Amino acid sequence: MFNEKKVVETLVEILSINSPTGYTKRVVKHLESIVAGLGFEYEISPKGNLIVSIKGQDETHTRAVSAHVDTLGLMVRSINSDGTLSLTTLGGPLTPTLDGEYCDIVTRDDKVYMGTILSKSPSIHVFKDAQTKARDIDNLVVRLDEKVSSKEDVLALGIQNGDIVAYDPKVVVTASGFIKSRFLDDKASVAILVEILRTIKDKDIVPSTNLKFIFSTYEEVGHGAAYIPEDITELLAVDMGCIGLDLACTEFDVSICAKDSSGPYDYELTTRLVNDAKQAKLNYALDIYPMYGSDASAALRGGANIKAALIGPGVSSSHGMERTHIDALKNTFDLIMIYIGS
Repeated sequence: MFNEKKVVETLVEILSINSPTGYTKRVVKHLESIVAGLGFEYEISPKGNLIVSIKGQDETHTRAVSAHVDTLGLMVRSINSDGTLSLTTLGGPLTPTLDGEYCDIVTRDDKVYMGTILSKSPSIHVFKDAQTKARDIDNLVVRLDEKVSSKEDVLALGIQNGDIVAYDPKVVVTASGFIKSRFLDDKASVAILVEILRTIKDKDIVPSTNLKFIFSTYEEVGHGAAYIPEDITELLAVDMGCIGLDLACTEFDVSICAKDSSGPYDYELTTRLVNDAKQAKLNYALDIYPMYGSDASAALRGGANIKAALIGPGVSSSHGMERTHIDALKNTFDLIMIYIGS
């Protein structure tokens, strides 16, 4: 059932749409058009989350799966006297990886200007500390691709404090099945959920219970699914799996998270997912993420009376130059399909 070509096409499409947390209207509109074309019932919540509803065989229970469409990004903190832009982060990007990245600056009236994120010591021929200067957010600026040399020049373009700065995802799909891009956290999971919606429609699948798909918009700042519809009693968050140190996950696995910084996920539900992965002979890893939170974490903190679990495709180098493999997407797809039919 897994359509590799279609999943990759969807992923590349949504990666090309700028959607830093707080500025997700364009990607939500794109997903809305897909959902509407499939004929599913949906709504957009006041905070901008796209919620798709599907009736199940047992209409007395409602479960949900979620993925977040918002990404890391930046915002104009202030305009400098030389016409460069100082920055503040949206979420937690790995800032040393941003030096030299191309970016778009999006104004409040939807004008888009191009620029480059640079160190304040950007030239080896000029600055003695070009090699050693810290690449933290206070030492990075945007150089606009416009004829500006003063704050007044920049203001005349319509750029102001609080404008969105979205940097290039740099998407590459290799012949060996790797997908290299920023923002695979969590657009890889979004593409998987879109493919599951297509599969449900194409195969005329009726889930075992009522099912809601939640595409959230503020996960990167901690409150994406802090509110979920009250009829939901179980939530499966689909977000990137971590790789490194003592973690078992690889770029080919579906990761199942037993515990993250918010505490343990539901023991019985997590165990069921592990057993399902074993029985289906999926490549999976069971791990603990000490520096991680999810939409399920947000829902629980928001007071949702639910069972919650977390899975997702293994993604290397999170919040930097990320990479996953089509195998991880397939294993995650397969586990979710088992879940919604169980």
